[in-house]
Formats: sequence, structure tokens, C-alpha cells
Amino acid sequence: MADAQTTRLCTQIIRSQFGPLTANVASILLTRGRLTLPQIVRLTSLKPRTVRASILVLVQHNVLWHAQTEDEGEVLEVNVEECLLRLRFGRFVSQAGQLFGDAGAQIVQLILDHGKLRPPDIVSELSLGDAKAANVYSQAIHALVTAAYLKPSTILSHVSPRDKRIRYEAEEKAKIAGFPTAKELREARETAEARLKREEEEAEKVGLKRKAKEQKGPRSAKRKAAEEEDIVDPTVYFRVNCDKFNIHVRNTLIVKAVKERFNDGAALVLDTTLKVTESKQKNVLDVRTEPVSVSNIAVSLSDQEELASGLILKTKNPSNAACIKDYLGMLSCADNPTAAGRAAAFLSFGASKVQVEFETVCKRLRRRVLESVTRERHGPEGVRILRLLLDTGKMDEKQISKVVMIPGKDVRPLLALMSAESLISTQEVPKSADRNPSRMFYLWHVDLQKAYSVILGNLYKTLYNIGGRRQAEQEEPMLKAVLEKRERSDVSQDEAGLMSRLELDMIKEWEAKQEKLTVLEMRVEESVFILRDLGVFGFSED
Repeated sequence: MADAQTTRLCTQIIRSQFGPLTANVASILLTRGRLTLPQIVRLTSLKPRTVRASILVLVQHNVLWHAQTEDEGEVLEVNVEECLLRLRFGRFVSQAGQLFGDAGAQIVQLILDHGKLRPPDIVSELSLGDAKAANVYSQAIHALVTAAYLKPSTILSHVSPRDKRIRYEAEEKAKIAGFPTAKELREARETAEARLKREEEEAEKVGLKRKAKEQKGPRSAKRKAAEEEDIVDPTVYFRVNCDKFNIHVRNTLIVKAVKERFNDGAALVLDTTLKVTESKQKNVLDVRTEPVSVSNIAVSLSDQEELASGLILKTKNPSNAACIKDYLGMLSCADNPTAAGRAAAFLSFGASKVQVEFETVCKRLRRRVLESVTRERHGPEGVRILRLLLDTGKMDEKQISKVVMIPGKDVRPLLALMSAESLISTQEVPKSADRNPSRMFYLWHVDLQKAYSVILGNLYKTLYNIGGRRQAEQEEPMLKAVLEKRERSDVSQDEAGLMSRLELDMIKEWEAKQEKLTVLEMRVEESVFILRDLGVFGFSED
């Protein structure tokens, strides 16, 4: 079951993309949790045929999970993360176009429109019988699959990983004789996780198969092919690997943060470091990149001549290698070898090897979102209190007032407001065993998990309001009539001649509003990505 804000947003997304009947089925599953098919039919009051068709659509688009239980049989559950990722599909298509050209963007868009497809179906749909175009699309599919931007859709991908993890843990615990210790339980959990990860890796290998290369020359018919190559299996259904595209979103945010803190030269060096190791980055769970040498970065930046413009050096014409080392020293905070310096670094630099520290940077990005929300609602005074509690831990009201240099009469209501929004929390310390409220210390602190969860819920609410505003703007009677007229085949060929100036102005104004709402939605979704997708490393700021 999802919370109220997540349920509303997921239902809105499904309604806008699949219609009201499918949204009704999804809303019941989001509200009540996993259900069987007869239960869904009874709760939605729809015909069984309609419910079955809606479920097939959601399964095809990877929004529903299956699970087989001993008590109820087959049950269905909404994959909330996959549903929320649909807000990011436009960015995925844009990234595919930048990496693999127009052919890659068209392939990714087609697969996103259909959920999952086989390579022959993709080629026949896009090439329209053109042999040359079919060859281009086949090569693009091979590049996408080889680089893991497309992954095979297997039976395991339709089963909830939580159910498999619970089952595997139960099987490992059953092997333990007697009462299990904490160490044995931890080992059982680690074994189950390793087994689940191994199954996922093996399932993703079915997309490629080995095929012998054709040997050219007079002796090729007399000997067996010694070389083999990987080809895409035409019988396998492929879906978009969102984790691989999320890597680019994360890297873009990190480069943007470096540019804001330092300059364009430092951002260019870090961007190059990320691109050198991009092929080895699997998902956003990576704690850091693979080690890369300074020479590899220098080779990639050999054609850049303006690296020295962002540095103040004694020499007039420094080499690129010297500039890169200076930038790496800045990014690793080499001039501040303390705990604060390590926490502010973007990468670790030692023994001519460089590693971008994703865990450290992502924690700092989440903290920046928390501070920005606090500044927007409570001003700089709220940010001062928040930073004090994050750095020192639990403090009472008098200590906070003294350190942040704000009168107690102003600190008290500000703490109450921030606590009401879950930005800070209280810890009760009793003076006596009876826990009398009048004989207690009340200490203020920041519960990061609680604060991030509340902010994430508010961001989901904002995304829902943006979608509602877009729908309300589009349903306005006069604008709706103009848009329907615009869709006519004769009008679409000559809009300027068959539409009045008033109608053209209405369309222009509506497109401007749509653009503003889309930009706002992208900014809010970026904050959601930082808090949800980059929140995999825990909430400790140590």
C-alpha cells in the first residue's frame, strides 16, 4: 500500500496515459494493497473482461507485479517506482538521442510507448520496409542492448523482488539448526541478497547470444569459425533499463553542483572523469566510480585549450596535465585534510588515481534540498537553526538561542513551526522515573529520515497539483474547441489560413502555459530524484 500523496499521483499518471478505467483498477490496488483478480472485480464494480484488459495493459507496461501466495493464489501489486518513473520518460528519450542519435531515440520512445517489444517488431515498425533503414535500426538496437540501456524482460522482472527476498531468507533460515543468532540471521539475509542479485544478472544475459562470424577467404569453407560475436536475440522482449538512464541524471546533477561551486573548468574535468568510467557504472547504488588515472583524463581533455582560464597560476602557459591536477586537488579538497574537507569533497585523489565519491556528494545534495525548503518557508533564521542541529546534534532551546544569536522569544515559535512541518523533531529526556512532563528536558534535533519523507510527500503533492492544473487548463471550453479544430486534417495543414487570430493567440498562450508547467514539473521531479533515487545510502551525515 502507498501513502495518500503517492496514491493520488500514481492514479493521475495512469489516468492520463491509460484512461479512467485502468486508473480505477490501479487506485484500488494502491489503496488496498495486493489483491486477487476476483477481489479487484468486486471492488471496482467493473466487468471482469474490462478488469482483465486493464491488468494486461499495466503488466505490459511493467506497472504491475505478480506474486504467488499459498493462501490466495495469484495476487497483483502496483510497482510504485515504475509508475513514478513515467514522469521521466521524456528525459530518457532525449538522453538516448544524445547518446545514440535519432535512431536510438525513436527505438527508446517506441519501447516506452509499448512497454516491451522484440527487435524484429521494433525494426519493422520503424523502418517501414526500407532495407537501409532496417539496418540502421538493427545496429542501434545492438548498441542499446550492449550498453545495457535496453534489458530483457523475463518472468523474474514481473515478480516483486520483496517476495523473492522474503522467500529466500526463509529458505536460508530453515537451514539453521536450533535458535538462530544475530550473526546467522545476518548471514542468511546476505546470502538471500546475493542469490537475488545473481538471478537478476543471469536473467539480463539472455538478451545477447553468441554467433560465429563469417570467415572470408579461400580457406573459410574448410575450417570452422574460430571467432564469435554477440547478436541480439530476436525472440526476447526488451524493455528500457531506467537505472542506466538514471545514471546520466545523477551525473548531470553532480556536474551542475561543481559548476555552481567552482567554475566551468572544474565541471569539465569532473564531467570527463564521469564519462571515462560511464560504461562501468551500473546504477545509482554505486558508492563511487572505478579508479581512473590522471593520464586517461588528460587524454580525453587533450583538445581543450581553456582549462587554465579558471585558475590563477604563476606560470603563463601551463600544460593541460598541470591544470587537471590542480582542478582535481580543488575537487578533492586537498587543502583541507579534515573531516569537514572530506565531507565537502567531490572525489578522492591519491596515487594518481581518481574516484568520484557518489555517496558523499548525494548526501550533500539531499541536505541542500532540505536547506532550500527550510529557507523558503522559514527564512535564513530557520536555516541557521537547521545547520546548527545537523552539525552538533541534540540541543535545548536556550542553547540554540545562544548559539544562533536569536532572542528566545523569536526562537520558540520558530522551533514550533519547524517541528510542525517535521523539519526538526524533539527528544524527551525525563528527570525522574515517573516521566512527568513538567520534569523533563526537551531536546531539539533533526530526524533526517522523517524530514526527507515529509518533503518527498509534499513534492508528490506538488506534482499532482501541476498535473491537475495542466488538465484544468486543457479542459477550458473555448480552448478545448480550438484544440479540437486544430486537430482536423484540413486545419493542421494550413493553421494560419483556416484559424482566426484570436484562435492562434489562444493556442500560443496555452503552449506558453504548458511550457512553464513542464519546466516546473522537471524541477520538482529533479528534487524527487535527489531525495528518492539518491537516498539509497542511508540518512547518516557523518
